Amino acid sequence: MKKRLLVIEGGAQDSENLAQYFSKKDWNTSVVSNMTLAKDYLADDDYCPDVIFADLDITADQMFDNRHELQELTNYSEWIFTYDPNSDVDITKIDELAYDIIEKPVDRRRIEVTINRAQRLASINRRLKTSTATKRQRYQVENYLGQSAEAKQVREMLGALKDAPISAVTIIGETGTGKGLAARIIHHSGLRSDGPLIEINCAALPKELLESQLFGHEAGAFTGAKDRYRGLFEQAHNGTLFLDEIGDMDLELQAKLLKALEDKKARRLGGEREIHFDIQVIAATGVDLREAMEKGEFRDDLYHRLNVFCVSLPSLSQRKEDLVELVPNIINEYNQRSNKRVTVVTDDVWEQLFNYPWPGNIRELRNVIERSVLLSTNETLPAKWLQLTDGMEHAEEDSSSQPSGRKVINIPLDGSMKLEEMDSYIIQSALEQNDFNVTQTAEVLGTTRETLRYRIQKYGLKTKV
Repeated sequence: MKKRLLVIEGGAQDSENLAQYFSKKDWNTSVVSNMTLAKDYLADDDYCPDVIFADLDITADQMFDNRHELQELTNYSEWIFTYDPNSDVDITKIDELAYDIIEKPVDRRRIEVTINRAQRLASINRRLKTSTATKRQRYQVENYLGQSAEAKQVREMLGALKDAPISAVTIIGETGTGKGLAARIIHHSGLRSDGPLIEINCAALPKELLESQLFGHEAGAFTGAKDRYRGLFEQAHNGTLFLDEIGDMDLELQAKLLKALEDKKARRLGGEREIHFDIQVIAATGVDLREAMEKGEFRDDLYHRLNVFCVSLPSLSQRKEDLVELVPNIINEYNQRSNKRVTVVTDDVWEQLFNYPWPGNIRELRNVIERSVLLSTNETLPAKWLQLTDGMEHAEEDSSSQPSGRKVINIPLDGSMKLEEMDSYIIQSALEQNDFNVTQTAEVLGTTRETLRYRIQKYGLKTKV
């Protein structure tokens, strides 16, 4: 695809020469003599120049009056201006629009170098904006899937955060429950979606390296620091800093993190000046932070600073009914990635999926589905590649090792019971074992009273002796 150049130049001969020169350099070049004609070009959605080369001596008045409108029309373009230094043109008025402003007379080589550099920047920005738009579409509140009461509650919380000018959010949940997904939804659907999302796993780095990553460092600050490094606070300016596994951060570094967040400024290691930043912080953890505070492993003041809002993600075992929506969605994703065509999930497969305890949550489910789709040979998801028996055997072993007083429900896995029959049987048995106390039964089954009552009504179950 040819690079596009729009020339706004009053001198017919000069503009024609410029157009011919860049056409030979594989540019698609258009020439107009004034801003009125230029706006006609720019208003066309199908015409999006990489670079706009404009003579301020003929466009200054219209340029100054319409610079904000032009900025919106040329969101994917870079402007280069030329001007006569002896004129009374105030070039500071278009500083925010200009990639470069060149004094006349202009050297042809200088023009070419500047235009090529501007085109590379325009191309990079275009890719970044396209990527950002794709991520916004991918990470919306509705992309947290599931129709269980637990999933709806999470979506409700994420939706409430979407339009709130939040400073900090804590996401809690077991490993694999989707804390990264929730963090990206908060960023890409929120008020700071135009800014960067900077992520770091606090458990993956030793204290010294994590500190250097967060605060940055100057050249020579420590052995091996050959160059200056902009810390993550700086990189996340006007955007979001996502601190995953915050519960594993060293106590001393927690104190430094708290001070930086409170003051909204930080000093690079080995640096002399403080650098201001404006960010929102998302902290995620699978650790019980309240318990960690009681043990002296997490600062209570940092906890309260981060816990302005809290999003609690349920485990997959708490919302198994969402498998009905999650499994086809994940299958479709891996179909597209691997050019497969799996569309059928048999009763046997559903039975295994619903009876497995899913200790690894959504992450484990994705791995299981990915493996099965990749090894499929037709439209049916192959049951043999689920390989869930080990997990169920461990679950049975754990069950047999429990005290004899533990309440157990035995279900035949020989195909004599269908999925809904199992669901109905489990709920009825649990009701009977808990003296038909709906609240207590819901707690035992890891669900809500509303969900349980819905299923009792759905299956017409007995609710009293």
